[in-house]
Amino acid sequence: MNQQLKNELQLMQQEDQRALQELIDSGELGTTEYHPRMKAVHEKKNTRIKEIISHYGWPGFSLVGKEGSKAAWLVVQHAVLDTDFMGKCLPLLQDAINQGEAEGWCLAYLQDRMLTMSGKPQIYGTQHDIDENGIAHPLPIEEPEKVETIRKKVGLEPLSDATRRIQERHNLTVANRRENNG
Repeated sequence: MNQQLKNELQLMQQEDQRALQELIDSGELGTTEYHPRMKAVHEKKNTRIKEIISHYGWPGFSLVGKEGSKAAWLVVQHAVLDTDFMGKCLPLLQDAINQGEAEGWCLAYLQDRMLTMSGKPQIYGTQHDIDENGIAHPLPIEEPEKVETIRKKVGLEPLSDATRRIQERHNLTVANRRENNG
């Protein structure tokens, strides 16, 4: 295992999640379409994850361990500034899953993100939106009657649990925004 690369990927993930949490805590998340601070973090991470994947291919379990591979997925999942790159990662991630080098839920999130960003229905129900009343709901799903079975196959929690978790995070963000704005 490449411990140095694993550590680097985990640091990239931590910086991303720290910036996100700070924006949630300050109530700034959601005040702009794409917060400039998150955009800056993602731009920096995009450059480096492209170099890593170009050199190593998908960072799988044997290269960076389970946590390192998960960290790589998160950075790619947030590479929304370069959807072509995200799309190129889909088959790499699928190959890694087929070889037992990555987890299926990672592909589910990335595939759904790519589909919803292009205006298509998602497969796994991983992508949500918040409506004008502040209620979280999954974006359109291609086959809603099959979604729970499909989610279970890739190791995802039930859709209702995911939606509840997203709703709780949104409620916290709104509460922090109110607290910080007066």
